[in-house]
Amino acid sequence: MDINGGSAIVTGGAGGFGEATVRRLVAMGAKVVIADLAEDKGQALAAELSDSTVFVKTNVLEEASVQAAVDAALAMAPLRLSVAVHGGFGGGGRTLDKDGNPHKLEDFEKTVAAYLTGAFNVTRLAAAAINKSEPQADGERGLVINTSSIAGYEGTIGQVAYAAAKGGVIGMTLVLARDLAAAGIRAMTIAPGVFATPAYGRPVEELNPMFGPTVPFPQRMGDPKEYALLVEQMVNNPYLNGEVIRIDGAIRFSPKWPRG
Repeated sequence: MDINGGSAIVTGGAGGFGEATVRRLVAMGAKVVIADLAEDKGQALAAELSDSTVFVKTNVLEEASVQAAVDAALAMAPLRLSVAVHGGFGGGGRTLDKDGNPHKLEDFEKTVAAYLTGAFNVTRLAAAAINKSEPQADGERGLVINTSSIAGYEGTIGQVAYAAAKGGVIGMTLVLARDLAAAGIRAMTIAPGVFATPAYGRPVEELNPMFGPTVPFPQRMGDPKEYALLVEQMVNNPYLNGEVIRIDGAIRFSPKWPRG
């Protein structure tokens, strides 16, 4: 798909994965909406990238908020791509804690809402807008990309809510592709392993000695630019559809995982 001259929306666009994706899409000639709740970071990135981007403060769980971001993209150019890479409520905790108390239902629901419901909300509204764009080669109108995690396959102890949410993103990928096929819209999901993003709250120099040796090769944490490169590859390859691609250096989570 040719994204040059089209628009894209990146939820979580001011964060680690999101910022790297915004920069790469701009380099590909796209106009990009930085959709995020982090107003200071989002505005600063939009100011740096000038006329190629606009920041829209966006809550992925609110229909009107996401629609405003979609409308901002349409105002710049036909919408071709959405990348849902936003973060959310952590919700860590075991099903039963050390005292036998059950996981808080509210925390579970918040985690699933942020990572799964939010991703679907972005996808459905973006797809409706992409569907109005003129088709390109092979009748393709656009692409929706969601973000899961390898925790969606092998979550660690204390990740039950997060693993359920990310597993849900994995589960809806093929169905999205089938649902959207008639509209000429592809659907893909990226499942990252351990990446050096601001979510850890510590510099990569401190994190790599802890997480790097657990990755078979290369023995380091991933760089958000590598996530963005995979987005570019998904955009450019029209036969990628309905698939979840792990980007993890061949790591597989063990039951217990180093905690930073």
